[in-house]
Amino acid sequence: MKKLRYPAVPLVTHTPYFSLWSMDDVPNRTPTCHWTGAEQPLTGILKAGRREYGFLGRTEALPMRMKSVEVKACSTTYVMESPEVCLTMTFTSPLLLEDLRVLARPITYITLKAEGRHGRPLPECTAVLSADEALCLDFPGQCPVETGKAVGRGYEAATLSSGIQEPLNRSGDDVRIDWGRLYLAVEPAGSVAAGEKQDRVFIQAQIPLEEGREALFALAYDEIYALQYFGQNLTPYWKKERETLSGLLETAFAQYQELARRCEDFSNQLWQEAVHTGGERYAQLLLLAYRQVIGGHALCEDPEGRMLFVSKECFSNGCAATADVSYPSIPLFLRYQPRLVFGMMRPLIRYAASDAWPFDFAPHDAGQFPLLNGQVYSSGTDPQDQMPVEECGNMLLMTAAATAASGDMSFVNESWELLTTWAGYLRQHGLDPENQLCTDDFAGHLAHNCNLSIKAILGVAAYGRLLHRRGEETEGERWIEAARSMAREWVEKAGNGDGTYRLAFDRPGTFSMKYNAVWDKLLGLRVFPQGVWDKELKSYLTRLNPYGMPLDNRAAYTKSDWMVWVASMMNKEDFEVMISTLWDAYDTMPNRVPLGDWYETEDAWQAKYREFQNRTVQGGLFMRLLSEKNFQK
Repeated sequence: MKKLRYPAVPLVTHTPYFSLWSMDDVPNRTPTCHWTGAEQPLTGILKAGRREYGFLGRTEALPMRMKSVEVKACSTTYVMESPEVCLTMTFTSPLLLEDLRVLARPITYITLKAEGRHGRPLPECTAVLSADEALCLDFPGQCPVETGKAVGRGYEAATLSSGIQEPLNRSGDDVRIDWGRLYLAVEPAGSVAAGEKQDRVFIQAQIPLEEGREALFALAYDEIYALQYFGQNLTPYWKKERETLSGLLETAFAQYQELARRCEDFSNQLWQEAVHTGGERYAQLLLLAYRQVIGGHALCEDPEGRMLFVSKECFSNGCAATADVSYPSIPLFLRYQPRLVFGMMRPLIRYAASDAWPFDFAPHDAGQFPLLNGQVYSSGTDPQDQMPVEECGNMLLMTAAATAASGDMSFVNESWELLTTWAGYLRQHGLDPENQLCTDDFAGHLAHNCNLSIKAILGVAAYGRLLHRRGEETEGERWIEAARSMAREWVEKAGNGDGTYRLAFDRPGTFSMKYNAVWDKLLGLRVFPQGVWDKELKSYLTRLNPYGMPLDNRAAYTKSDWMVWVASMMNKEDFEVMISTLWDAYDTMPNRVPLGDWYETEDAWQAKYREFQNRTVQGGLFMRLLSEKNFQK
């Protein structure tokens, strides 16, 4: 099996602010970058005898040759070569969803292991890592920076920070953090220092390399505050026990071996399960998406001690806690840590329950990252560009799915009044939606949207399922039967007459991906008649372009998450056919950015991202894997 040519390679992926990537096939040809594409140089130089070789970022040293690169769920490993030395460099971010305390640590390990080449002994070698001031500024030269040192058991660190500290000073999309403190740490055998070159301040750590022994570094960031939550600044989750980053680094260095093993075990398990479920190409995509999806969130607790897991809508508009961005992302979290789905929705519940939200349907977002002070999409509460059916359906389906996966009713109980209101809205307005936006808002308003109608119908059924879980079986069955009645009407109104279904009720002969239908089987709702999707799904295979199936008949673009959702309703053979086109798109696209989800499907050059990149919606790629999990009861 051919290996995927990664559009961009994840190095450090913790939050939307602490996110570092290589946007090249090799790690030492271009500077490392923030996910936005802004240069945030982290450089590596190997001093071997009298020669210097660059192995990371753009340097003036002789470039080492890349022999290989491998991306796993929690790590990226490069093998680099000079004439004398083979150097293995691994970035490990322990984003283990089973362990939220570890996942929340803003620390990435960097290990270097050197061996002599051609049977020769390793020459005297020293590795030097340097971090540029750009890692703690929105843009280089923004303001003076300050350096310092920190020492703890098992490490020594250099620190770098903006000279003007204004935490949570602004919101936006194409912005970077300019508050808090960066740490570059190394085990005791090494040393740290600070310097300045060409009016740029940097910190560095260096350590002698011994044959066959791993040298251990860590890159960490103390952001001080994670979010502003309706006027109150919240600290990140890792500060839950009043932990300091200096103390956290001590723990991290002591636990490296254990965590590296756990990361490797998890990645291997994910690979095996993904291959079994969807093939090797599918597995490659999941390994690449995993850290991106998790690292697009901030994890903390609200003032009442309840979990928040807030996404940033990257390179779209920077919205925070967007309901229709969380919705496609949840398959990853339903599979491994469903409690985080409640954390995604909680800001929307808080906002919708306030006097600031005037509507009887769910909001689109709760702010613009990192400021969650109320919806910013559509100028806040402008009624013209809301997504009434979309967001109500999202909130009900996410709640039903996360509750089924976790068995935890606390979120349902604390949100019941709003969930009931939104279910009523769908029952009244959802079957034949008025002219409004859905999550694919780039396509514009659309009346009588058949796929959106499916979301409404299944949202009504999901509410019925929640009633069952509350012990209200009779009322729950009434709602599920109401959904079945809506579904029967949908089949009559949406049909093209050949077993396929329209884009909109009033547009015969059209098509669209019916990705929302995946929940009918997954949640065991069984609202739509059995076999209703057989010909619909087969027709998708006939509509494939070289790089995917168009979202609908209006344009040749598609969405990666929705492609996997509809493919997940197919048999394995057809699934792999669909996924191969998605794999080919990422393998050939000219865009060198973290995985984008909205792209063109017709030819190699045009198969490029339209706009979005580094979005959490790539959690939707895990839908096929999720379908193996039984949480229908």
